[in-house]
Amino acid sequence: MQVLYEDNHIIAVSKTCHEIVQGDKTGDTPLSDIIKAYIKEKYQKPGEVFLGVTHRLDRPTTGVVLFARTSKALTRLNAMFQSHEQIRKTYWAIVEKNDKLLSDEAIRLEHYLWRNEKQNKSFVVKSGTKDAKRAVLSYKAIARGDRYTLLEINLETGRHHQIRCQLAAIGCPIKGDLKYGAKRSNPDGGISLHARKIEFVHPVSKQQISIIAPVPDDALWHDLEQQSMG
Repeated sequence: MQVLYEDNHIIAVSKTCHEIVQGDKTGDTPLSDIIKAYIKEKYQKPGEVFLGVTHRLDRPTTGVVLFARTSKALTRLNAMFQSHEQIRKTYWAIVEKNDKLLSDEAIRLEHYLWRNEKQNKSFVVKSGTKDAKRAVLSYKAIARGDRYTLLEINLETGRHHQIRCQLAAIGCPIKGDLKYGAKRSNPDGGISLHARKIEFVHPVSKQQISIIAPVPDDALWHDLEQQSMG
């Protein structure tokens, strides 16, 4: 865990592909508990430390995660995430190359997704399918390697495994994402999907905040990042 930003009301950290945001059935220590311990020690807080989870990232995904340090901030951030107003998340994904579908201009994707709880997987289905939810994102290619392309993705909706499922549906599975059709796993067990940036209006001060998470320490990530910077 790397702290990217903190003040009295919020804290943002960079998550690795081995960390979980909230407790689950694995019993692994979640980021929320790690951050509580960090705050308690740093600020010598007596008693229970308040920390609110505002959004989640899948375990194999890396990047910026935002937490609330006060109930006021939590209430306002929850409302912002639900309405998708005053908050914008940008993702980077390394996908297996498919030049026909990967444009330097933004392309908007719209599908209907159905979640299979038992498999913990989402599927593209026809509109009108029972329990299906509309999923919309836009993406563009920002760097190209010999075998892989780096995409920048902006979500308009927040569905289960949305980016993973929608990119796989157009023949561009995310590198390392075996669940959605990648050819092989990544050495670290994660997938090459990174929550790169979060921009939002601060829930209390009302200032515009922009937080960027550094890419994973990996040669391909660094190479494509350098290319994207021109």
